[in-house]
Amino acid sequence: MSEIKRRSVRRGSLAFILVFALSLAIGGISGLTRPTEVAASPASIPAESAQAPGYAGSESCKECHANIIDVWSGTRHSQAFSSPIFQRDWAAEGSNVSCLECHTTGYDRASGKYTEAGIGCESCHGPFQPNHPQQSMSVKPDAELCARCHKQTTDEWRASKHSDAGIVCEDCHNPHSQTPKAETVTALCSNCHKDRGDSFTHGTHANAGLECSNCHMYTSPRTSSPIQGLVPTGHTFAVGSDTCIGCHQDTVHTRDEIIKLSGEVQQLSHVDTATLQQQLDVQNQQIVKLEAQSSVRLYTGLTQGAIIGLLTGGAAAWVVSRGIRVIQVEDDEE
Repeated sequence: MSEIKRRSVRRGSLAFILVFALSLAIGGISGLTRPTEVAASPASIPAESAQAPGYAGSESCKECHANIIDVWSGTRHSQAFSSPIFQRDWAAEGSNVSCLECHTTGYDRASGKYTEAGIGCESCHGPFQPNHPQQSMSVKPDAELCARCHKQTTDEWRASKHSDAGIVCEDCHNPHSQTPKAETVTALCSNCHKDRGDSFTHGTHANAGLECSNCHMYTSPRTSSPIQGLVPTGHTFAVGSDTCIGCHQDTVHTRDEIIKLSGEVQQLSHVDTATLQQQLDVQNQQIVKLEAQSSVRLYTGLTQGAIIGLLTGGAAAWVVSRGIRVIQVEDDEE
């Protein structure tokens, strides 16, 4: 085989190996990389259907329950689907249809359609009963109903002492207005916790204008968007170090400092002004005495320095002059 042919074969083989290796690398990278989610087209987003079998819609309830419907219409439940925050996050999730189970009423997995946008009456009370009001559409007031959508909140509640005591969601929350069943959060808590204000911690915080929820339902400020809309809600009612850090960055790192400060407050309440004045006079006398001693030490130091300087300087001058005279005598003799 000629040299030209051998070069051609080597170059062809090298080109093949390089292209093959490059293609293999690109294929491997593509296989490890998560494919980009294709945004759902308008046709793929479930549209609100006509009234599904058994569902009548919240407007049908208004004929008899107008006052409740008026209150409900301004709540987060009624705006669970239309909320701009939900619409933004839903689009970011690629219009995931599983979100509609908690953000619409009468959602049907098989067809992907729903009866009503938002959480309407029938989301909790069930589909309309034809012989209502003769047939009741009441709801069992327990956490299992709320847990269908508020799973994280109810999981937190199950870890709390409220759960152990049998205090359920509806004991604190009005289900239609979604507001506390009291004028303020503190007033709500005071229905059961009547003597908490007597303690130092609760009393001082209350005097500072804080509500019970500021500490017992504290959640760290969010720095990023919630994952699938799930965020902590503070329903364990536990106070941790992060709660204190939220306000007391300067003292929370040393537990002894808080104990020390609280102890000083208790001690000061038993000290009269005469005793404090006497202590102040003693401290002032000590300051004057220390200043006098400092002046005496200064003058003494200066005097000692002057004496030592004279003696040392004189000795040095004598040694130098003596050496000069010796050198002069030797020169004269030569």
